[in-house]
Amino acid sequence: MSAQNIAALAGAYSLAMILGALGFQYIGGVVPCEMCHWQRWPLDAAILIGFGGAILFASGLIGRKMTVAMAWLALILIAVTGLIGAYQAGVEWKLLPGPASCTGDRFIATSMTDLSHVAPVVRCDVAAWRLFGISLAGYNAIFSLGVSLLGGYLLASRKPFFLTRRKA
Repeated sequence: MSAQNIAALAGAYSLAMILGALGFQYIGGVVPCEMCHWQRWPLDAAILIGFGGAILFASGLIGRKMTVAMAWLALILIAVTGLIGAYQAGVEWKLLPGPASCTGDRFIATSMTDLSHVAPVVRCDVAAWRLFGISLAGYNAIFSLGVSLLGGYLLASRKPFFLTRRKA
């Protein structure tokens, strides 16, 4: 598989993950925590780098080596978001300590200045949604690390993975 295709697929995967996260947020009502936003940042960059590498190569503005570098960078960014997701899943399962800014107990303001109804505190150590016991952060870790490993394998081998013909 060409580096251009791998870069484009990395960009497409990242875009699908961001759209899925926004769908859960705005359609499903799942409010993201601070660590959820951390997971989105590398995906945002992977969208730009993945699609950018593919488009720049197709237009002839960059060569094959630069396209390979951009594909690797997009895959590394996808792996980073997967690692952040694994860390958050560990925080949710109480296996790892989370950041103090979004884990643990909070004080409760009871005066007129209580703004909890305006901006609710979303805890990073409590999963807002689970399917089969796995949170969104856990699914992000599974899929993103899997995609980055598969993409890295394809980029390193640079031969068709599913379309290999056997000689009779």
